[in-house]
Amino acid sequence: MGSDGQDDRLLEQAGQGDEKAFAQLVERHADRVFSLALRVVGSDADAEDVAQEVFLMVWRRAADWRPGKARFSTWLYRVTLNLSLNHRQRVVTRHAALDGVAEPEDPAPTQEKRLDERRRKERVMQAVAALPEGQSIAMTLIYEGGLSNAEAASAMGISVKALEALLVRARRKLRKMMAR
Repeated sequence: MGSDGQDDRLLEQAGQGDEKAFAQLVERHADRVFSLALRVVGSDADAEDVAQEVFLMVWRRAADWRPGKARFSTWLYRVTLNLSLNHRQRVVTRHAALDGVAEPEDPAPTQEKRLDERRRKERVMQAVAALPEGQSIAMTLIYEGGLSNAEAASAMGISVKALEALLVRARRKLRKMMAR
């Protein structure tokens, strides 16, 4: 029996669910399928992907194969070529899409921004330290300590209204000091 006849017989058996016959068919044609795919797609990994797609298609369509209509090997290589070209186009399209995408900005602040932020914080701390003692303590408890107005007032032994008055005067003075 010639190789076409043997392929037809193996394909018929594979179409009936015979995994061993399918494995023999794969073994007979895998190297040539891989080589053709490799020539088209250019990388071993992509050629392996294409070869898997080809043989998956063979397995799914084995039951539909009609011997004598065409040579199995001719059909197999045509399928390999088509899937390889499709795969290569997907890869090219994917790379082209990525080429058009701007490089994302690093969300971390630059050294210059960190230095500016540190200087600004130092200026604010110096300004807060230069406030009258009550205002300085109120600002520190609220903004550095994270206390609520009621908690800060309690810690200072004053009413919430008195604390709020200290904060208003402190913010006003800070604005003036920072504007200079």
